[in-house]
Amino acid sequence: MNSKRIGIIWNWLYNMVGYNLKIIFANKFIWFLLASLAFFIGVLLITLFSKGKIDPATVYSLLLYPGLLLVFYPTVFGIQNDEDNRILEILFGIPDYRYKVWLVRLILIYVVVFLILLLLALFCSWALIPFGVFNMAWHLMFPIFFMGTLAFLLSTFIKNGIGTGVVMIIIGVFFTALMGVIQNSKWNIFLNPFQQPDGMSENAWKSIVQDSRIILFVGMVLSLVGGLTSLQRRERFI
Repeated sequence: MNSKRIGIIWNWLYNMVGYNLKIIFANKFIWFLLASLAFFIGVLLITLFSKGKIDPATVYSLLLYPGLLLVFYPTVFGIQNDEDNRILEILFGIPDYRYKVWLVRLILIYVVVFLILLLLALFCSWALIPFGVFNMAWHLMFPIFFMGTLAFLLSTFIKNGIGTGVVMIIIGVFFTALMGVIQNSKWNIFLNPFQQPDGMSENAWKSIVQDSRIILFVGMVLSLVGGLTSLQRRERFI
């Protein structure tokens, strides 16, 4: 009986994960994947031919923007794709649809992105300079996943992929413009933990990095909860 029940649960999980992966990777995601890889290869070649210093801080910057591209499309266009495919109202009919559909999708998106970042970091560790691969991917997930959950939250209000994308780009440009002011601050969402400023003690830098990760994690949780709560008001989407 237990083995039969386990088999039923496994089949349900397999079908649910497979179905959501098909939705995540449908339409234009492949182009964002190719764009992220092209961006990674382009910047990598520029870095190599410029004969600049290559260290873990360089690799972090090299992997950050491909990761942002990977998480951009599925979080920004997810709800619009459901509406375009005319399955949005069907999803609202599923009990606890917010958790069984969108939360599962976000988890799958982040797992896939994290695995891709691990592979890219492993390649950089082999081809460029040895470093802690998992530690690199761990630090990258904070700004990337924060931007992903923020995009998900905004998409529940804007309900349009292009509009959400424009707002996310404006937010990214805004923080990039402030980089000179908050570059080494815990409020810099793109803070490079491997680029310790000259004249700053290691303990002080570790404290700033830790505070930055806590802020981003809290932001991720609040954005996720806010997005799922917004989906509860289903009349706004129908």
